[in-house]
Amino acid sequence: MFVFGNMLIGLAQVLRLILRLYWYILLARAITQWVQANPRNPIVQFLYMATEPPIRAVRRLLPMNLRYFPLDIAFLVVLGLVIFAEFGIVPSIEQLGVQMQ
Repeated sequence: MFVFGNMLIGLAQVLRLILRLYWYILLARAITQWVQANPRNPIVQFLYMATEPPIRAVRRLLPMNLRYFPLDIAFLVVLGLVIFAEFGIVPSIEQLGVQMQ
C-alpha cells in the first residue's frame, strides 16, 4: 500500500507544479491584456491559446449580464479555480498519500 501512497504524493507534486505554471500563464495573460500587447507576438498568441479554452467555457456558463461586464469575470473564475485546486485539492491528495504510506 505504501507504493500507492508514494504515487499519490508524486501525483500531487506534479499537479501542484502544473497548476502553479498555469497560474503564471494566467498572470502573464492578464498583464498582456492590461498593456495591450501586440496580438501577433508569438508569446501573446501562446498565452491566448493556452488560456482561452477554459475561459471561454466559463464564459458560456455565466449569466448574460456578467458576460459583458467591464471586468472579465470568467478570467477571475478560472484563476479562482486554479488557486482552489492548488491549495485545496492538491494538499488533500498529498495527505491521502501520506496516510497510505
